[in-house]
Amino acid sequence: MCLAIPGKIISITQQLDDTFRFGKVSFGGITKEINLCMVPQAKVDDYVLVHVGVAIGIVDEEEAQKVFHYLKEMGEVEELQPSANNVQPAAI
Repeated sequence: MCLAIPGKIISITQQLDDTFRFGKVSFGGITKEINLCMVPQAKVDDYVLVHVGVAIGIVDEEEAQKVFHYLKEMGEVEELQPSANNVQPAAI
């Protein structure tokens, strides 16, 4: 089973062309560098589903908040809490 986590695009950090892009995505406060090639239409402030460091789809904010709520209920959100504006390479 695969798990994709929603995150909010906070900036586009690299752009080779209209498709090949990377961006900083916030996951409940932790920021990761994410490949945006599979969602070329995504823009800053969009919520994307991320699997293994790649955004695989766009979701609305309501759906993203639902997922965060479910993760919190399962006790999985602690890993997503900020530790001081932590920017790390993609591993989600």
